[in-house]
Amino acid sequence: MTGALGIFDSGVGGLTVVRAVQELLPGEDIVYLGDTARVPYGSKSPETIRKFADEDAGFLISRGVKAIVVACNTATAHALPDLRSRYGVPVIGVIEPGVEAALADPSAERIGVIATRGTIRSHAYQHALAQKKTGLMIYAEATPLLVPLIEEDWLDKAATELVLRDYLEPLVEKGIDTLLLACTHYPLLVPVLRGVLPEDVRLVDSATTCAEHLKRELGRLGLLRSAADGGGLEVHLTDLSEEFETLARRFLTKAPGRVRRAVLES
Repeated sequence: MTGALGIFDSGVGGLTVVRAVQELLPGEDIVYLGDTARVPYGSKSPETIRKFADEDAGFLISRGVKAIVVACNTATAHALPDLRSRYGVPVIGVIEPGVEAALADPSAERIGVIATRGTIRSHAYQHALAQKKTGLMIYAEATPLLVPLIEEDWLDKAATELVLRDYLEPLVEKGIDTLLLACTHYPLLVPVLRGVLPEDVRLVDSATTCAEHLKRELGRLGLLRSAADGGGLEVHLTDLSEEFETLARRFLTKAPGRVRRAVLES
């Protein structure tokens, strides 16, 4: 798929970014790489994460992609500058678009951030938010149980709502006006979150904001493809799991078709 968009994640969560890109840019071909053999990245050292991200990006480059989206918050936090300096294509992460969207409302003053432990521990969102706007109150909460609940398809279970309420209670008590969903799995929780959070809390998800940012960048660089030109999806995984098809149908608007096994070069 020469001239496609390359998107990678440590697992399947980045498929929410694929879905958002498909909806916003239906003419673009997409090559997706999920490093399912080495998921999760959040528990790894920064050096290891940078090594994995470089191998992921190298694989996509070998497929002839015109741009790369790092659909992994942990990899964005630790590897984005290295990837941008090494590869001669635009490389877009999920953090900057999410931060820009969170601050798009000038009244935003108290921002909650929920993510995996690795992303929260990196302080990437907290740092980026504080750099963009002084005087912000930023409250970050690690929410490690959410990814397993999503992957088990427990979105409609009472247990998921109870876990969310427990995680979000400290943020609600702080009076947050914006909640930034800093994990690409979390857009699937939006319907549940709407019922848990006060009505006036804005939700910002990293998948939608990343797709919007990507569209602007491709337009600026003259790399946008017309809606009639493509729209294909090629999926590669470093470990082929029987559960993937079920997860893919949940994350995407349509079945991914044939899934290929990827072999990464170190």
